[in-house]
Amino acid sequence: MDNWTIGELEGLPDNSNRYEIIDGDLFVTRAPHLDHQDIAGNIYAESRNWSRKKQLGKLFMTPGIIFSETDAVIPDVIWISYKKLDKFTDESGHLTVAPELIIEVLSTSEKNIKRDRQTKLKLYSIHGVCEYWIIDRQQQLIEVYRRDQGILKKAMTLYETDQLTSPLLPEFFCNIKDIFDN
Repeated sequence: MDNWTIGELEGLPDNSNRYEIIDGDLFVTRAPHLDHQDIAGNIYAESRNWSRKKQLGKLFMTPGIIFSETDAVIPDVIWISYKKLDKFTDESGHLTVAPELIIEVLSTSEKNIKRDRQTKLKLYSIHGVCEYWIIDRQQQLIEVYRRDQGILKKAMTLYETDQLTSPLLPEFFCNIKDIFDN
């Protein structure tokens, strides 16, 4: 089918696959590797403690985000401010606006890596995401993209000995090593 829409997603089987649409193209992926899920859980846990203390917004794991009829994704982790969350959630519990922060953990397949590093980067940039963190579990690094002059640009690459901070998350810090520890 050409030009998939969110309406067609309703007819797909309810199984362990993730169905995403980007620019009308359907992407189907299986449940992520356990290591992938563990790393996503680690960054969520590290960030959640900060979020609960600051009360500026909320973190979610694998939320549905509907940008348009032909753009709907399920990132690994997001952080969204309360002012956006309260205004832009539909009756099905999906976000209808870009969160401030999206975090993706790379899978190992080239097709999925390309989707996260190119296709999703472009989508998130177009729709106003402020920061995009790509976690590479194979190389144990994090690429941080920040909005600069209206688009997401790579701001830094962080390695095991570095510390993750963000202007979006005042007083948040996390040792990169802790994200990759099992």
